[in-house]
Amino acid sequence: MSRAQKDVLCLFDVDGTLTPARKSITPEMKNFMARVSEHVDIATVGGSDMGKQVEQMGPTLLQEYKFCFSENGLVGYKDGIKFHENSLKARIGEERLALFVSEAMKLINEFQYPVKTSNFVEVRMGMINVAPIGRDCTYEQRLEFFEYDKIHHVRDTMIARLKAQFPEFAMVVGGQISFDVFPPEWSKAYCLQFCAGYQTIHFFGDKTAPGGNDYDIFTDPRVVGHTVTGPDNTMALLAELFDVPIA
Repeated sequence: MSRAQKDVLCLFDVDGTLTPARKSITPEMKNFMARVSEHVDIATVGGSDMGKQVEQMGPTLLQEYKFCFSENGLVGYKDGIKFHENSLKARIGEERLALFVSEAMKLINEFQYPVKTSNFVEVRMGMINVAPIGRDCTYEQRLEFFEYDKIHHVRDTMIARLKAQFPEFAMVVGGQISFDVFPPEWSKAYCLQFCAGYQTIHFFGDKTAPGGNDYDIFTDPRVVGHTVTGPDNTMALLAELFDVPIA
């Protein structure tokens, strides 16, 4: 590409797309994304809160990306300034929310696994995150559970049981150890309402299959969807699309 295309927005999942799961962005990837931003506008959209995004992407995240959306877009920043916030408690009511947390904890207590840590159910601004082994597990424990879940489908089983009790929620697998719970209209595609005015919006994510937390936005007709297998794959795709040198 010989000139900037600022009528193009590239929107990125964080975990498994710009960074390794729950790890920090590499200096190489950070510098590469700075070069990409010279050609097109760039943005993040993740299920975690903004604190976790900043932890992974670095303290200057809000200044480096045109938009930063956390909690599927329920919290939105543009040019470093917060411009949108919505609340799950206001949407569904505290009583229904408390009942869901109680039922999710019952399933977690039933779940037999050698390792359980803490922080199993995290109520965020725009969603509930449920982690059967607890979000406070080590990185090694995270990887072990991820491999175990591939075989035993722990998260899929919990989702099926909870959906029977709470049909008003969408529930999707996210990351390596947890699943996200939110009103159906509050998937990652929620953030697209704030991205009007671009001729083309590209989305890059690693959980784009049905049941994954990138699926709704990946299949949304407003975006051109790209499935990636990790940060290196994201880098290679961007280099090809926009003629940005990797090194």
